[in-house]
Amino acid sequence: MKIEVVQLENIRSHVKSTVPFTSGFNCLLGGVGTGKSRVRYALDFALFGEPLGRSFEYLLREGADSGRITVQFSQNGRTYRIVRGLKRRGKGISQDLEALKLYEDEKLLASMKTDAVAEQIKAITGLDKELYREIMWVRQEHLKELLDAAPRDRQRRLDELFGLSDYEVAWSNIAVYQRDYETEKKVYEKDADVVGLEKLSTEYNRTTEEFMLLEMELQDAVGRLAAAKRALDAADENLKSLEEKKLLIEELRRKEAKFQANIASIQEALASLSRRMEDKKTIIANLKQRQNSLDAQATIYRQTLEQAGIFASQPEALRRQLAAFDDKLSSLRAEQEATLRNLWADQKRTESLALESRCPLCLQPLNSEYKNGLMQRIQQENIERHRMMEHLQSEIEKLQRTKAAVNEAASNLQMLTTKAEELKTRLSEEERNLSDLTAEIEAKRQLEADLTGQFEALRFEIGRFDLSDLEEARAQREQAFRQYYRLESELRAKENRKKDLLARLDEVKERIDHAQEKLERMQKITRAVEVLSAIRDAYRSIQPKLRSEFVKVLRNFVQQVLDRLVGGEAPLLNVVVDETYTPYVKSESGVERDVANLSGGERTLLAFAYRLGLGQLIMQSRTGHSLSMLVLDEPTESLGSEDGSIDRLAEAISRFKAIEQIIAVTHSEAFAEKAEHVIVLEKEAGISRISLEK
Repeated sequence: MKIEVVQLENIRSHVKSTVPFTSGFNCLLGGVGTGKSRVRYALDFALFGEPLGRSFEYLLREGADSGRITVQFSQNGRTYRIVRGLKRRGKGISQDLEALKLYEDEKLLASMKTDAVAEQIKAITGLDKELYREIMWVRQEHLKELLDAAPRDRQRRLDELFGLSDYEVAWSNIAVYQRDYETEKKVYEKDADVVGLEKLSTEYNRTTEEFMLLEMELQDAVGRLAAAKRALDAADENLKSLEEKKLLIEELRRKEAKFQANIASIQEALASLSRRMEDKKTIIANLKQRQNSLDAQATIYRQTLEQAGIFASQPEALRRQLAAFDDKLSSLRAEQEATLRNLWADQKRTESLALESRCPLCLQPLNSEYKNGLMQRIQQENIERHRMMEHLQSEIEKLQRTKAAVNEAASNLQMLTTKAEELKTRLSEEERNLSDLTAEIEAKRQLEADLTGQFEALRFEIGRFDLSDLEEARAQREQAFRQYYRLESELRAKENRKKDLLARLDEVKERIDHAQEKLERMQKITRAVEVLSAIRDAYRSIQPKLRSEFVKVLRNFVQQVLDRLVGGEAPLLNVVVDETYTPYVKSESGVERDVANLSGGERTLLAFAYRLGLGQLIMQSRTGHSLSMLVLDEPTESLGSEDGSIDRLAEAISRFKAIEQIIAVTHSEAFAEKAEHVIVLEKEAGISRISLEK
């Protein structure tokens, strides 16, 4: 794992900072309060999302409502980016899950769920919070913590990190199971069913024999009950048939009474229909007589119209001829009026000629002869006009009389025609009613004949039924029922006994099965106790062996790291590690020196080599790959520049290439001079500023 970039927004003094890192030896350099520690705290929070204390006050900037940390890192050739946010809620600060996101390149792997992100981080890097904080991150003044710890405390803590303490826990837990199994075995050994298993088997065999005998008796009882059931069913069927027949006879008697009533009702209806039919015949005769009278009158009126040239069979022609009468009268009256006007005009001309000898038209003077001739012609014309007037008046009066006669005949004929149609309709209706009455009478008579035949058949059927057969069938059914009930009671008693025996067999069988299961369980427990005892012995013996192996490998790792740190510029230090993981230094002459007797520089180098060796071994045992990154928090604490210890540590770290990336946080410029990549942090107006020195 290699950290590439850490971005901070509103993280204490960092308003908006970007901190780049590279492979090799990186150094965060700055004075007290410049914000360098917040970078490593932000890195821890971004990876695992949990506070170092009880709250996130050490991260979120004062007065800010939210903050954000983005860390970009690489693993196995792939680039990942994790984003976490903080949000102020009231008086508290909590992680902003909406901002939580983990990317592989630009692909979103997980978001908004801390467990999902933690699983992905562990799957990618193999790290969890414990490994990172105990192995990768060497906090301030903790570099020599393991060297200064008491041997038993050191052994207990490292056994936990190596996983060896799990064997001790397993040894104790197995003891609990072993005791439980032994207690369970003692309970089974005193169990009544286990002790009396042979007695239970004897009881089961005896009950089985009794059950088989009862099963045979049940089969015989079932056969006899089936025969009794068939006899009862036959008796039931016979009785049911006779009772149904009795009900049928009773129904037939009710029908007989209904037939009698229906026949009497039909006879009364026939008499009433006959009377109605005679009345209808009389009405039809009267209607036909009235129809003949109307036909005679209509014939007279038609003759009147025909004499006037009008045929009543053509109503449209009748209307046209009546209209022609009106037109002719109008024409005669107009001609009469025109003749009368001419007559008055000629009288005026005559009067004018009598008074003056002047032409009444052109007013020219006339001689006496012409005047007299003209007056004679006018008088002759007037005479002709009088005759014409008389002729016209005679024609008008004659035509008016004819019109009145025609109008009267037409009106009367229309009235008679309407009455004749109404009479014809009624006559047709009455004849139809008479036909319906005739058909109804015929149907009633046919129904009377049918009912009479059915009535006779009913009386014959009723006479055939004998009540003594019904009483005998009832007696037979009662006897069959008593026999069936007795056999059924016996069968039920046997079945109940069978159920009891089955329940007893099941109970005994279940007890036998449970006893056998308990015996098998007891045998398994015996074997389990033996296996658990062997496992406990193995766990008790394997822990020291594994610890010895870890100690051997740890000694080699520490020696290799120490040799690389020294680099041939100082005397070699031979490291020895005992069973409590306590390191010693052995001189070339074979004299062992305790760590407390080493110089300050030697102790620092040994502490650094010891932490790196432990880190490598624990990472390989827990994750399967080597330690690739180390975060050092103020590693020069308690070192002085005057004795050169800071320079020697920095020089040793700069030469150590086994770890891909080392990030050191320091305020020592002398220490930072040996780093390959130096990030300088300064603070202006309460805000951290980032600059790259090299």
